[in-house]
Parts: sequence; C-alpha cells; structure tokens
Amino acid sequence: MMAIETSGRIEKVNGNELRYEEFVERYMEKNQPVVLTGLMDDWKACSDWVDENGQPNLRFFSTHFGKSKVADCNTRDFTDQMRVEMSVSEFIDQWCKEAVQEERGVTSNNGDIDKSVLYLKDWHFVKEYPNYAAYSTPHFVRDDWLNLYLDSYRMHRDPDSYQEKDEISCSDYRFVYMGAKGSWTPLHADVFRSYSWSANVCGKKQWFLLPPSQSHLVFDRNMKACIYNIFDNNISENLFPGFKKATWLECIQEQNEIIFVPSGWYHQVHNLEDTVSINHNWFNSYNLCWVLDLMARDYNEAKEYIEDIRDICDDFEGLCQRNLAANTGMNFYDFFIFLARFTLANLVVLDNLARDTENVAGSLSPMVQQLAHNLASIKNIVLKMKSLECFSGDQGFMLDLGETHKDPKLSKLCYSLVQACGSIHKQQISSLCMKTIATHDSRSLTIIQNFCDGVSSPQDLVKFIDTVSTELAKSEAPE
Repeated sequence: MMAIETSGRIEKVNGNELRYEEFVERYMEKNQPVVLTGLMDDWKACSDWVDENGQPNLRFFSTHFGKSKVADCNTRDFTDQMRVEMSVSEFIDQWCKEAVQEERGVTSNNGDIDKSVLYLKDWHFVKEYPNYAAYSTPHFVRDDWLNLYLDSYRMHRDPDSYQEKDEISCSDYRFVYMGAKGSWTPLHADVFRSYSWSANVCGKKQWFLLPPSQSHLVFDRNMKACIYNIFDNNISENLFPGFKKATWLECIQEQNEIIFVPSGWYHQVHNLEDTVSINHNWFNSYNLCWVLDLMARDYNEAKEYIEDIRDICDDFEGLCQRNLAANTGMNFYDFFIFLARFTLANLVVLDNLARDTENVAGSLSPMVQQLAHNLASIKNIVLKMKSLECFSGDQGFMLDLGETHKDPKLSKLCYSLVQACGSIHKQQISSLCMKTIATHDSRSLTIIQNFCDGVSSPQDLVKFIDTVSTELAKSEAPE
C-alpha cells in the first residue's frame, strides 16, 4: 500500500458548546472541516438502527425497509464505483451471508481495500420514508438551500433530458449509507462542490482530506483524470507528477460524531467497522461561488469538446447547456432560475419578519440579518454571471417572476426557509407570520408583484433585487 504524507488532525468540537455564529465564522466562511460531537443523542436512528452490541441492526432494516430499492457499490467502474440495484432485504441477506462465510474461514478480509465488500450508498431515505423521523438535522447545517429547493422544484428544467433514476438530477441530496468493514469510497470532491456533512450512527470511519489549494496535485498533467485510490501502489509518477507532494488531513470519525466537509476538499473514506451513516450535500450563501466556479469549468470543457461543430450547429449554445446539465446536474439557466426563486423567497420572508409585531428585534433580528446577507450573496453571484454567453443576445430565455411568485411551490419554499431560519437562530416565529408566509397574504405581495416582470439576464435580476429591496424598505419606514 502506497504511503501518503499526513499533517495535522481535524478539530473536534462539542456542538453543544458552539454557537451558530462561531460555526459560520470558523468553518463555513473559512471553508475548513470540523468534527462535531454531542448532537446525535436524541436521534431515533441511534436506537432503532443499532443493536445491543453497537452493530448495525440489520434485522430492523430488513423488517421495516426491506422492499426499498438501493444500490450496492463495491466494484470500480472507470472513475467511480459500479452500482448494482437490489432491495434492502437482498443487500442485507448478502451481507449476512458474507459475514458467516468469513467467520467460517471461507473468505478472509485482510483489510485489502481492493477486496469487493458490500456498500449501500445514496439511499434517499428521507424522501422514501418522510414520516419516519430517523434524525433531526443539526441547526448548524440547516441553512440548506439545495434540499429546501428540491423539496419544491426539480433542479434541471428540461423534462426531455430528465430521467427518474439519474443520480445527478435526483430528488434530494439526503442519503443513508451502510457498509461492512473494509468498504470504502474512492477519492472525489462532492457534487456541485457542495458542502457535506456525515453522521456516524454506528461504526467508525477513516477520512483522508486534501485542501482545495492542493487539489491539482491529484490530477494528471492535463488536469483531466483524477486519482481513484490514493493507496494504489500503481499510481504513475509520470501521469500524476504532483501526487507525492500532496499533504493530507487524516481523521478517525467515531460513532455519534458528525463531520463537516467543506467545498472543494477532495476526500477518500474507509469504513474501519461495519458502519451506518447519514449524509447530506448542501449549499447556501457561503459557498455559491464554488458552485458557479465548477459550472464554469465544466461548461468550458463541454464547449471545447464540441467546438469543431459550432459552424454547423443551429443552436450551439443550447447544446453546450444541455451537455453541461448532463455532466454537472444543472446548467446556467437552471442555476439562474434557482437563484431567482430563492431571491423571491428571501424577499417575501424578509418583509414578513420585518413587519412581524411579535419580532421585537425587528431589523436587528439574526434571521433578518441572515436573509439580507442571502440577498447580497445572490446579487454578487448573479453579477458574476453577466458575461456568460448564454445570457448574451437573444437566446430565447425568459423567467416570469410574476407567475413564479403566484406558484404554490414558492409558498412552500418560503415556509421552509423561515422554518430553517427560526431553527438556526433558535427564534420563535409568530403563528400569524407563518400563516401569512404560507398563504402569500401580505402587503409585500403587492409591492413585489408590481415589479415582477420577466427576467432574461443577470442584469434584470440585479435590478429586481435592488428595486424591490428599496421599495420594501420605504414601506417599512415609520411615517
């Protein structure tokens, strides 16, 4: 097994002694990993899914969730792992069978990670069992725009290219993982360059993380292919000349610990014991720039790949956007629509909170300040999109903000957003305010709708944010 250079450990912090503002300042803003403890004590999963010996309660999974279709990932398939669909019951039957064979000496697991070991990944448990409250998302990571959005909308807007089983264009990014000792995940950075958090319900994981400033060291000379397994003895120094210069952070994640993995950190993970974990991918105002940067790189690659057919293609830019969506999970139009809908949701919630007579802090409320920060972050990202080719000239793109504002899906997004903000800042929101947001019954409706024209460019959305923010401020000012 190839030796790698490690330097330092990831900080472990008692989550009950950490304020949300500290988490933002020390970890989200600085894009630094951390392990949080003490936040899983009341989780139903920690009792139901773990047997009296501290092992995965396989019988419980088979009995209660056995018919669910999941994917076992244990064999290399180019740069990823092959996915074999089976039911949870079939997966557990196979797991138990292999465990018995190993005990009898029929097979032996000497820790070699090239050995095929069962690993259930990316099980959309929350979507499939919404009434089974397996866990409560820690308030540190509830500012989750990705999953709040996907609870109401699809990320990719082209129904012709959407496939129900497409892993990238999936219904949410909340997952359960189950793996036997020796199962592992190859080196990768997370989808959309999102943040992620992973909670060990039982078992133990070993993480190897590489700071974004060193990510180029795990790519080949052409910055195309990434190393699959950092412990592979056959890594070519000629193909990957910088690999030996990489300095990794190592972390042992114990049971009932949650690791926060920031944007752009490449990581490889090994299950040192039979393990069950809960994992979310997410992004918010603090890492939108990472999402846009990834899309820009993927777009340029997709465009370069088909540049030779530009002159004979009727809609070259449209083809680039379709390829971007296929490779990345969304294109620039999808991301723009996402930002526009979140703009509307933030404006609606911001106005209602500012007007809430039971919100004694008013504009000084941490929730109001967060929503204002959200809008400022969206505006900054949208300004960076001004030069994109897809928004130049007449590309036939238009988003009707008026219709978007009337859509019941936006009301659901607004309601989820204010709930998340209240939970994050541990602030009570009046029932009248919640009802007003849920029903769109507010004075802000008239103001916002007066300016809800169609937007076809980043400049249009920036103008909308500035205009409505100014009008709302005027309406809230004392006479």
